[in-house]
Amino acid sequence: MTPALRPRRSCLFMPGANARALEKAKSLSADMVIFDLEDSVAPEAKEDARAAVCAAVQGGGYGAREVVVRCNGLDTDWGAQDIAAAVAAGPDGVLLPKVETPAMIAALDDALGAAGAKAELPLWVMIESPLAILNLPAIAAMGATTRLAGFVLGPNDLAKDMLAQKTPGRDAFAYAMSMVVTAARAYGLVPLDGVFNDFRDQAGLEAECRQGRMLGFEGKTLIHPAQLEITNRIFAPDPEEVEQAREVVAAFADPANAGKGVISVKGKMVELLHLEQAQRLLAFETAINA
Repeated sequence: MTPALRPRRSCLFMPGANARALEKAKSLSADMVIFDLEDSVAPEAKEDARAAVCAAVQGGGYGAREVVVRCNGLDTDWGAQDIAAAVAAGPDGVLLPKVETPAMIAALDDALGAAGAKAELPLWVMIESPLAILNLPAIAAMGATTRLAGFVLGPNDLAKDMLAQKTPGRDAFAYAMSMVVTAARAYGLVPLDGVFNDFRDQAGLEAECRQGRMLGFEGKTLIHPAQLEITNRIFAPDPEEVEQAREVVAAFADPANAGKGVISVKGKMVELLHLEQAQRLLAFETAINA
């Protein structure tokens, strides 16, 4: 399923067991808030967190923010109930962890359907294991026949399973990151970069955001509100990019350039593919401003 174009620069995880966090999300500058029922919730608090999250979703008040619920996996004691309750609450999407195969996408899509989810409800999945990375093309292809909308890289679990060291440049995960973006873009899905754990390290966060944007990620998942400003700024088009895009669109709209596939804009040759890029960038800028 091709997801609608909307800002997803900053995607903030909020613990489902924390009532104050659920309320605070209404005032934060996150493009997406992800109410978490999985990693951040202890087993004994799962059911209470589910009830709190669903009540928050139903209560609304999150404005233009995209509201997503991360459920526990279907192979847990809570997964099926999480999915049923989340669908009934009516979020903008659901996120499921530890997906590794196309068959798991099919099972999740069936579970959403059985819970009464509309066909257009986006399904987001965590990509956080070596097997998931190896199966990415086949997993991404499921977007054509299911609710699959995008990938969220899970670097912490991936590092654990790979026995890899996490370095400032994320050298050990270069292949995984590129594969997530490549598979997502090949099938019209949205790739979201993984979390940066040290929320006090602003320079480290900025470096990862710039790396993620360079690779083609749409935005980044976050664990703390202090990470929002940097992430929103870096994953947004800068003024120079916006101005250049406007110049390209205007040049192709000039009647003198009608029917041309290649034109010159301020001494640079641009093609129709650059027009498409410029139009998307301007649409993204408009969505951010809205």
